[in-house]
Amino acid sequence: MAHSYTPGLRVTGHAVVRRERRLPLKGEVLVHLGQQVEPDTVVARTELPGNVLSVPLAGRLAMEPQRAIAALVQPVGARVTRGEMLASARGLFGLVRTTVEAPADGVIESVSAVTGQLLLREPPIPVEVAAYVRGRVAEVIADEGVVIEAQGAFLQGIFGVGGETSGTLRVVCGPDDAWNAGRLRGDLSGCVLVGGAHIDCETLLAARDAGAVAVVVGGFDDSDLRRLLGRDLGVAITGSEELGITLVLTEGFGRIPMAERTWKLLQQHEGDRASVSGATQIRAGVLRPEIIVPHPEGAAGVVGAAGGSLEIGAAVRVIRQPYFGFLGTVVALPQELHALETEARVRVLVVEFAEGQGRATVPRANVEPVSE
Repeated sequence: MAHSYTPGLRVTGHAVVRRERRLPLKGEVLVHLGQQVEPDTVVARTELPGNVLSVPLAGRLAMEPQRAIAALVQPVGARVTRGEMLASARGLFGLVRTTVEAPADGVIESVSAVTGQLLLREPPIPVEVAAYVRGRVAEVIADEGVVIEAQGAFLQGIFGVGGETSGTLRVVCGPDDAWNAGRLRGDLSGCVLVGGAHIDCETLLAARDAGAVAVVVGGFDDSDLRRLLGRDLGVAITGSEELGITLVLTEGFGRIPMAERTWKLLQQHEGDRASVSGATQIRAGVLRPEIIVPHPEGAAGVVGAAGGSLEIGAAVRVIRQPYFGFLGTVVALPQELHALETEARVRVLVVEFAEGQGRATVPRANVEPVSE
């Protein structure tokens, strides 16, 4: 029987996960090799240079640029506070005194004798990098960051939005259920909510308002995604959105039951602390949203893919447009190459989509097996 190998989403209860935590520029590493860390442990810190403000000193004092330096009441290099006097001069035959005040806190960096401009640099911007996941420091990158190693359950979603967060896993409903506000009961502060085939935008925002930090669900409507983001997504690179909650879709867009294997694994870890990231990139350098649930005792093994052989009757998910997120069953595996609209000739298969959505011929590289 014809078959083909395709990698799938990673869903495993025993994995060793390593995550690099690096500063945007050199700074100070705050942890040591072998140290145990929590998701919110700050592992490295640095400071970004503050913004530079230009103050037209000569213009405000109504004097020639080369004389502006002599009007300073604070020397170059001095720290000043907002509203503090920077320079002073008398005009109109010495009868009127003109002053220039600092527009913000900062340090006087320079005064140009050519332009009469004073440059005031605002205070540096502190930048801290947290561990993100509970584990141990496996490697220290001098002056830049660390590599954190964690052991436990590891699951990937097909799409997500929102940044890194962590919280206590709570199963809200079964894998086939649709969410509604009535399921959001009890104290949800700091929780990662799991379950269901679909959640709408209103319920997602209600979960956020109730204190939940993340939602892991089977499906979500693309129209609701536009409402959530306030724009069309465009190029599918996510993770930097400031939504107040992270959303991870395990299956795709629409109402799609969460895979039984995924739901059961998350249910087994209910009450444990999980680290969640919605960062997604579906072009070169594929990046999947993820859920990591470390356990203190650790577990041997490596992160593996839930991949397998494609054959007639295999359950698959389409991972490229125009059928992105659709689930179906392989009904044919033609041997001959098929010409695409781009004129490329590739191996294809025929998928019968679930819920009477018809069938389509798609490139084999555009699907992945899913576990029943």
